Amino acid sequence: MKTYNPTSPSRRNQSTVSFRGVLSKKKPEKSLTYGFKRAVGRNNQGRITTRHKGGGHKRLYREVDFMYTKKDIPATITSIEYDPNRNAFIGLAVYKDGVKKYVIVPKSVKPGDTFIVSEKAPLTIGNRLPLRLIPVGTFVYNIEIKAGNGAKLVRGAGTYGQVVANDLGYTNIKMPSTEVRKVPESAWASIGEVSNSDYKLQNLGKAGRSRWKGIRPTVRGSVMNPVDHPHGGGEGRQGRGLRRAKSLWGKPTGKGQKTRTPKKYSNMWIVSRRKVGKAKGNK
Repeated sequence: MKTYNPTSPSRRNQSTVSFRGVLSKKKPEKSLTYGFKRAVGRNNQGRITTRHKGGGHKRLYREVDFMYTKKDIPATITSIEYDPNRNAFIGLAVYKDGVKKYVIVPKSVKPGDTFIVSEKAPLTIGNRLPLRLIPVGTFVYNIEIKAGNGAKLVRGAGTYGQVVANDLGYTNIKMPSTEVRKVPESAWASIGEVSNSDYKLQNLGKAGRSRWKGIRPTVRGSVMNPVDHPHGGGEGRQGRGLRRAKSLWGKPTGKGQKTRTPKKYSNMWIVSRRKVGKAKGNK
């Protein structure tokens, strides 16, 4: 982590991830980048569907490969780069046939390292195999939900899933949330842990850095009026006056409460639900 001298109140506690010795000094691959307009929390009608999003610095989109269609062809990571659209580092993979792709790189991978997507690949960091061929206890990331559907699970900085069991055509994977989930054993996954594990340790230090990232302010419900939030109202500083915390729409939120939809379509794949609140913190 990189810390700063307290030259101002915002600098006093500010910290960032140190890129020195990790990232390559190179511009993004032009053929794999393009400009785009972010949705900033709006749907196709322009209505806000996710609050607290908007503004932020202009970004160039890097086209990251999650499908991994180049099988049985070795690839070399020629550079490790920063991606403003995600918290993990990405690497420029050059396959033996000359094709270039951006991929999310695992921890400890350096320029010059190689990987391969193959059923015969050795069990080394960065290689990609079907889950049925990965031993129990192995850390994995970029996990597919269906074979050939592209990596959907465990893509954030410093995260990893763990293969817990193989049984009756399915692989049980312990997710970063502590949930244990069934995935078809024919689905593919990469071996290792996602890069940039220090990301969660950084301290933004000031509100402005949140705005640069496109994060707008969040106002507490307890300081609103009763018409605006279930926690609102009261003279002066008041408690919420409710046994359990609620969201703006009256749904349970925070404090270890269950927020998952009871009849969610994917419930059949959950072997053990995630631990929330204090139970997760004490584990």
